[in-house]
Order: sequence, then C-alpha cells, then structure tokens
Amino acid sequence: MKKLMVTGGLGFIGSYFVRLALDRGYEVVNVDKKTYAARTDLDFAGHKKYEFIEGDIATIRHLPVGIDVLVNFAAESHVDNSILANEDFFHSNVRGVYNLLELLRAKDSTDRPLFIQISTDEVYGTAHEGSFSETDRLIPSNPYSASKAAADQLVVGWSATYGMPTIICRSCNNYGFGQYPEKLLAKTIEFLLKGKKMPIHGDGTYRREWLYAGDNCEAILTVLEKGPVGEVYNISSNEEFSVIEAATLAARAVGRDPKDSFAFISNRPGQDLRYSVDCSKVRALGWKPKTSLREYLPTYIKLYRKHLGL
Repeated sequence: MKKLMVTGGLGFIGSYFVRLALDRGYEVVNVDKKTYAARTDLDFAGHKKYEFIEGDIATIRHLPVGIDVLVNFAAESHVDNSILANEDFFHSNVRGVYNLLELLRAKDSTDRPLFIQISTDEVYGTAHEGSFSETDRLIPSNPYSASKAAADQLVVGWSATYGMPTIICRSCNNYGFGQYPEKLLAKTIEFLLKGKKMPIHGDGTYRREWLYAGDNCEAILTVLEKGPVGEVYNISSNEEFSVIEAATLAARAVGRDPKDSFAFISNRPGQDLRYSVDCSKVRALGWKPKTSLREYLPTYIKLYRKHLGL
C-alpha cells in the first residue's frame, strides 16, 4: 500500500479522506496547521498507520520521507471570509500550493510523489446553462475562487514545465457532519436546532450541486488509484438544489416550519447564480455517488443534536 501525505487532514473534507485512506490500508501522514476550522472530534491519533505533523503548507521546508502521493486539501474556503479579508486565502491557497510544488520540484525526478490538488467547481464561475467540462475556461467571481483558480494554473504550469506528476480534482458543494458551521447546511442545522433563524443571501434562488463528503473522498481515492497522471476531474452528484430549497429540506428535517426559519439578507458581492459540472470523466473510472441529501439529512441532524448536547 502507498504512503500518503494529506494536507489539511483535520479539516472537513480532508478528515473524511484520512479516515477512508486508513480504512483502506494506506499509511497517512497528515500535515495541518490547526486553524479555527480544524476538527477536534477525530480519533486518528491511535492508528498505527497514522502520523500527524503540525505545519503550514506555505512555510514548511521539508516533505515527509517516503511518500508516494501528496493530496492537498489544505485551504481557506469560506467565500464570505475571502470577501472581508482575502490575505489568508492568498497565503494558503496560492502561496501554499506554490511552496508544495517547489518542494516536489526539488526532489529527484524519479522520486517525485504524485500531487493531487483538491480544487472546486467555483473556479468556472456561473453556469448559465448546461454543465462545465474540465476543459472550460476558469472565470472565478470572488477572492476564494480566484485563489483556487490561481492554484490550479500553478499546478498545470509546473506540470508542463517540470514534468511533475499531477492531477486536479474540482468538487462541487460538499456536506456532512463535521463541517464548520459557517457553511450553509451546517449553519442552517445549528441555527434551527438552537431556535434561531438562518440568514439567507439575496432571495436564495442561486443553485448549487450537493455532494456528500464521503462520496467525494471515494471519488478522489478512485482518481488516485485509477486516474492517469496529468488529468483534471470534475466531481459532482448532479443533485442540484437552490440554496433556499436545500435550507428548506434541512428545516423540515429538523421539524421547523420553513416559513419561520429564514431571515433574508443582502446578497454578497460576486454571487454566482449556478454551479454545475459534468462529472462523466470520473464516473468512467467506476465511481458514482451513493448518498443523496434527503437520505442523509436525518443522520446529519441526529449527529448534530448529539454534538450540541440536545
């Protein structure tokens, strides 16, 4: 089995991937700088094939010995935060990726790990109709998506110039227990369980695709095991809901009346109307999502109630 370096493995999606990789028999070295969004409810520390290194991907100077694959989940990811204060997004999402690429470039060309960059469907901007393919232009609309698009371009450029083995995965909106409650579904469930109204930007009609984090990590592991080097993969459930539709599903699952559950606030700058990506390429490798939002919500809410002590 291969030895993986996972960055951001205490974060939401990264933690799901670390658990999946350990369950599949991989050795995992997790590098994470423990930001505000790092999970504290994980039980990796006692696993015989797990090692943790506290570090910032933008400033680390050495890679762990003997790694075969580096999977980069480490990133600042909340769009609202990027609009208010974007420096941290440049630091982690651009400079961090640059530093990782340079550390890989410094290794002998026969001993370079595969680099898998975890990106986002937001790099494409608004999908007015149809779905974006992996070869479409990147037209980011906010500092977060711009920083992720910049990182993707660094990966492509370093791969072409230095012959480095790379793969990019662009995933749609993820959900699942353990997500920091600044993202829509986690925040909606927490607010409604506490009897508060959930703030919704604009009229809530902008549309997103919703993917369970566990399914996303299965797709990433499929790409790691089966995907040719140098490719880009969109990862999506093709399960599309508007923000207000997704929040309404959560409200009903909590047992709240949707008519009294939301407070509509001003739209944020650079709001994309719709995200949609064609994921036929990753499905051709044998992956498909197993979880729907409607099916998962009761489990999500049960876990959240326990987390809040309700």
